[in-house]
Amino acid sequence: MPNPGVCLEALEALTGFRVESSGGPSQLSPQDFVNIVALKEFYKQEGLKQLDYPSLGSLSLQDPQEDADLYSAPPALTEGPGPEQNRIITVRINPEDFFDPSYDYDFTSVKDGNKAFLRGNELYVRPCGWNRAAIRVVQRYGDGDGWLGTGETAWPVSYHGHAMDGSHGIILTHGGGHGDQPEFLDAAAASLVHSETRGRGVYSTPDISVAEKFCRKFTSKVDGKTYKVLLQNRINPQNRKKCQREGVWLVYIPDGTSDLQTRIMVQNSIRPYGLLLKQA
Repeated sequence: MPNPGVCLEALEALTGFRVESSGGPSQLSPQDFVNIVALKEFYKQEGLKQLDYPSLGSLSLQDPQEDADLYSAPPALTEGPGPEQNRIITVRINPEDFFDPSYDYDFTSVKDGNKAFLRGNELYVRPCGWNRAAIRVVQRYGDGDGWLGTGETAWPVSYHGHAMDGSHGIILTHGGGHGDQPEFLDAAAASLVHSETRGRGVYSTPDISVAEKFCRKFTSKVDGKTYKVLLQNRINPQNRKKCQREGVWLVYIPDGTSDLQTRIMVQNSIRPYGLLLKQA
């Protein structure tokens, strides 16, 4: 497993929280982390200033890294406006409960070339060049572990990077929209992106090279090295929309969806299983 201290720093870079090691129960589950990372980006798309999350309260969506040196350690996300802005949210994680070293895989020196891999009958672009710290998710979901396998019932693999939003994809819906989903332009007519053609929701990608363009970077206080970090997920194929731009997937969230419904849609659609690290 990559250095556990570096892994906790990677979680800090993704969320903006201060993440500390604990011998007790983890304060947040792996699913909470992917929910927070995804919802943070989504609500920023919507122009909101804060995200309310159970057990954590109101989280500021201001991103201190936007104007900062990407190679410096990220300032922690703050809670609330005014005098509370200097409060740092600390989350305690038990590495033994959060990570699952038996499923770690070091892709640092792996080159797949023309080899093809499938997950859920869809192409799996393995994260060659990255080191994966596996997240403990086996037997953590009520519907079993089929989503995590390699067969037909497995969910496809996606990668979540920073700042992938509606400007990066147009939903493909040949023949028009249905229900509460608006109509979107066909691919041939989608050269210009307008607000009415963008998919409203949470974006990810099956292509590790695309995700790398939107990854977080941080300089470790543990070993002094600079790393890139991504989340490796599985995405529910029934809840995913493909976009006009190749290599972009969307979990579509209809307008008018409540905060609770939005969180449920995300956690029913995207499940994390790996924390990816790569020296920058």
